[in-house]
Amino acid sequence: MNIDEIKDKRIAVLLSGGVDSSVVVYELARQGLHPDCFYIMIGPEEKESWDCNSEEDMEMATAVAKKYDCKLQVVDCHKEYWQEVTKYTMDKVKAGLTPNPDVMCNRLIKFGAFDEKMGCHYDLIATGHYAQTEIIDGKKWLTTSPDPVKDQTDFLAQIYGWQLEKAVFPIGQYRKEEVREIAEREHLATAKRRDSEGICFLGNIDYNEYIRRYLGEKKGDVIELETGKKIGEHNGVWFHTIGQRKGLGLGGGPWFVVKKDTPNNILYVSHGYDPQTAYKKEFKVHDFHFLTEPVKESRVTLKIRHTPDFTAATVEDMGDGSYLFHLDAPIHGVAPGQFCVVYDTDHHRCFGSGEII
Repeated sequence: MNIDEIKDKRIAVLLSGGVDSSVVVYELARQGLHPDCFYIMIGPEEKESWDCNSEEDMEMATAVAKKYDCKLQVVDCHKEYWQEVTKYTMDKVKAGLTPNPDVMCNRLIKFGAFDEKMGCHYDLIATGHYAQTEIIDGKKWLTTSPDPVKDQTDFLAQIYGWQLEKAVFPIGQYRKEEVREIAEREHLATAKRRDSEGICFLGNIDYNEYIRRYLGEKKGDVIELETGKKIGEHNGVWFHTIGQRKGLGLGGGPWFVVKKDTPNNILYVSHGYDPQTAYKKEFKVHDFHFLTEPVKESRVTLKIRHTPDFTAATVEDMGDGSYLFHLDAPIHGVAPGQFCVVYDTDHHRCFGSGEII
């Protein structure tokens, strides 16, 4: 974060009530800045039936904003979230695909609906993401964090170019333990709060319960891939994803989900996670979204899930809007609907992401 580039800018901070965004406020305040803070309300309306952490989040956000003499305002985006992100998620899940709601939340809500409602009045939107930006040859790029475990560029790889231009990540140069140390040293109310896990708004709500709420249940067969033998039943293929091991309820494990027949509601599993169908050395991606500019080189690195590991690959432009990736080594758990996030060979610059076919 270059203070000279932001000191005269109007800055809005998305303050969630967690330790990361709290340290964002500190980082700006210690530079003599007093940004306006905003808490985005995206939880469901049915509060009586969903376990939500929003009240505690608000208490924490209020305490941090007050500590640094910053204004705090609540922006209600729950309608947009449930109309756009939830629809995207359920449409993909019902089709047997593997969506990522948090990726679309960044594009459609944090840098989308919020910008339409309040962010449009500000030059920059600061968040607690573990990511950085860098000007290279006069262009702004999304670049990775020095913390490979917490790096969140994969969750930001679908934001629009104009959104990237407004984005600033004041803690992106830190590792998670350093952020914790700062919060404790500065006696922030959020210093001891546990990191949130799972989908951004769900809090303690189980993801399967979220799906069940909208898609219900539908009994189907669980088939052993190698033998074709029925070994159990499931409550709907939409509750399962390729590579899944836990939550299958099958004895004599371990069992892994290796294939889904969505039209017939059949789940195929394998006793060991080494059948050829579980690993892929190439796959196609469509609807590729480039952040700054298209991939020009043939050699890249990529990831298909939130992991510190990158896979080296060669990319081939198919000429029809899709790209074929030839991986140096096969990887498991490649599932249609997942985002393939692409980086340069040093996994520093993020080119963007597309959906695996």
